[in-house]
Amino acid sequence: MLLELTIRNFAIIRDLRISFAAGLNALTGETGAGKSIIIDALGAVLGARVSSDLVRSGAGSAWVEALFDVHALETNRRWQDALADHGIEPEDGLLILSRDINASGRSVARINGRSATAATLAIIGGFLVDIHGQSEHLSLLRPAVHLELLDQFASLGESRERFAELAREYASIERRIEAIRSNARERAQRADLLHFQVDEIGAAQLEPGEDEALERERSVLANAERLALLAAEAYQLLDGGDEASGEPLAGALNPLRLAVERIEELARIDRAHEPLASQMREVQFLLEDHALTIRSYAEDVEADPARLAEIEDRLALIKQLQRKYGATLDEVLAHYERANAELDELQNSEEHIEGLRETEERLREQLGALATEMSLARRSAAEALVAQVEHSIAELNMGRSQFQVAFGPLGGASTVPVEIDGERCERPFDATGVDRVEFLIAPNAGEVPRPLAKIASGGEMARLMLALKSILSTGDDTPTLVFDEVDVGVGGRSAQPVGEKLWRLGKAHQVLVISHLPQVAGFAESHYKITKLDREGRTETSIGLLDAAERLDELAAMFDGQPPTPESRENARAMLERIDRWKRERLAASAVG
Repeated sequence: MLLELTIRNFAIIRDLRISFAAGLNALTGETGAGKSIIIDALGAVLGARVSSDLVRSGAGSAWVEALFDVHALETNRRWQDALADHGIEPEDGLLILSRDINASGRSVARINGRSATAATLAIIGGFLVDIHGQSEHLSLLRPAVHLELLDQFASLGESRERFAELAREYASIERRIEAIRSNARERAQRADLLHFQVDEIGAAQLEPGEDEALERERSVLANAERLALLAAEAYQLLDGGDEASGEPLAGALNPLRLAVERIEELARIDRAHEPLASQMREVQFLLEDHALTIRSYAEDVEADPARLAEIEDRLALIKQLQRKYGATLDEVLAHYERANAELDELQNSEEHIEGLRETEERLREQLGALATEMSLARRSAAEALVAQVEHSIAELNMGRSQFQVAFGPLGGASTVPVEIDGERCERPFDATGVDRVEFLIAPNAGEVPRPLAKIASGGEMARLMLALKSILSTGDDTPTLVFDEVDVGVGGRSAQPVGEKLWRLGKAHQVLVISHLPQVAGFAESHYKITKLDREGRTETSIGLLDAAERLDELAAMFDGQPPTPESRENARAMLERIDRWKRERLAASAVG
């Protein structure tokens, strides 16, 4: 959950640090005080787009930092995979996300002090916080979002990932088939080129590492006389002989042999030197072996002009092939393998198409079976979702609204065989399956359910989103849920049910809500007041956690304006007592259940 949020020079916020608690946290204050700016700052540190407009006038940069406790996500496999993919390790179960935004609009992101991209912030932040503002409520107008919500309710995440993977593989096979069938002239030209390349490289009969071996052999042959002379001289220096002048030359081995004899005699008298005598004898034998090796090399090495010319020709051929097909011999051989494989595919295109068709058909059957399974699961889940949503929106004072999940086919050319409602048929598909899903609502009894965009008001959209989120919360691992003005367009009569829903959500999640209604804020375990003030001719935002007396005054002001009156305080006190009784009753009922 979000433990602490620090904001500096962000819009009208100069310096702000907020510590949040578990459960339901309410943020209230007059219009324009900066409540939504705090949510914008949180969005920035979670990877949202930023611009220079967010930097406080006169400041060089804005900075936001968020401290999270991530213990609750330790068993989430997708979270652990995301951390591993980005090389992130929480410290003692804590994660710090920060964003520095300069006056040019560029930003620097960090996670636990290490540089990160804004995209990484968005990926990691998506596991930590779910922000619902007016745009989120409006997202309910898009049927694609309806399918996401239904699949979340039906726990179809893994099935959707598998279906999307199969769909990508199927599309790849289709593209390969189309590529083989398209433009026969281009394929013939390509085959001629590949044939020439394969023949040219194949005729060379190259071996891996051959060029390096040839370079070494060429170096020896080109310097054969010098090598023989060096080896002969080295042997003479080791084991004696005649110099070029004819004078005898004492080698290093004769003195060494005498020294070894003396040391062995010494060791026979003083046995403490036996190890030294043994070691010296080993040194003598080793040098004698090396001397013989050098003598053999001097006798064997000889110039071979014919072999040298052969090697030069071979290396020239290899260099020519490298200029055409790769910087190294390994790259030339790799090109040969690729060209051979492509040529084989072009020359046997019909056979390849047949194999691809078989793979395509197998994938169609797999997609169809999985699509059928997902579609049946969606229809079953839709029935349960409808019942729960209608119950929830009734609790939110949306009257006898009727909710419905409508199913329809997708558009598209590619189809898969499915079995729906007992009939086997072909259905177009995309990465999500074969279903187009749309939520319908009839606000009043007796009306025909219609799309949300044509029926629901802003307040109804906000309450419907809250109803859906409260239903889906049991399967949602996101620790922190943020609702920005979820009560917009909601009247006083509907406010308390909204507060009740948010409080219930706070039992499974940390919930932050920006509210203008005392009936909603009254349900919070922690209540923060956001104030706009003038300091040295500049407007600034401040925030403070309210104690019991301050909270009573704030709720009273929300009821009846400033300054609070005895009557408004009494109304606020009565409301809090009623809410406390309601909470105790629900907690007692939960304990019994």
